[in-house]
Amino acid sequence: MSGFDLSRLEAIVAERAAASPDESWTARLVSKGREKAAQKLGEEAVETVIAAVGQDRAELVGESADLLYHLLVVLKIADIPLAEIMAELERRTGKSGLQEKADRAGSASPR
Repeated sequence: MSGFDLSRLEAIVAERAAASPDESWTARLVSKGREKAAQKLGEEAVETVIAAVGQDRAELVGESADLLYHLLVVLKIADIPLAEIMAELERRTGKSGLQEKADRAGSASPR
């Protein structure tokens, strides 16, 4: 297993976001703003779902990589560090998924 992880990818995204949009896809995506990056994230999410349903392992691996990359780009634009997401996931591991969903539903504001 390689030493590559999401923290390393986050650092690469940050580095490339600071480059010229003429030299970096990441910088170009960041320069287009949060809405465009979120739209691309949504497209990648749909492609990942299609790959999962299609049961093509290689395609699912590739689309999942695209999804994680685009998520980190959106988080970079929103100035939300991966550590904050990981802390939220850690907080949630203290209770069952069913209890977590029930707690969130109970704290939702009425519409």
